Amino acid sequence: MGKMFFNILTTFAEFEADLIRLRTREGMAVARARVKLHGKQPKLSERQHKELRCMHDAGEHAMSDLAELFSVSRSTVYRTLARPPPITDC
Repeated sequence: MGKMFFNILTTFAEFEADLIRLRTREGMAVARARVKLHGKQPKLSERQHKELRCMHDAGEHAMSDLAELFSVSRSTVYRTLARPPPITDC
């Protein structure tokens, strides 16, 4: 009796997981159709990116100093500097 009850609960859980998967895919398709699916936004704004690039190009700050100034991790600083540079007036 307990084994049968467990199998029924498992079947309902699997059905619910399938419904969630289906709804997620439908939602992503609708967002893609509306061009609303952009992914994760960058930590630093365009203005901050320009300022970070200018400060790095000046050579006065270490990477850890830049990370501390902008309140981000060092890897974020490296990733930001790897992106194409914005048009700046340094």
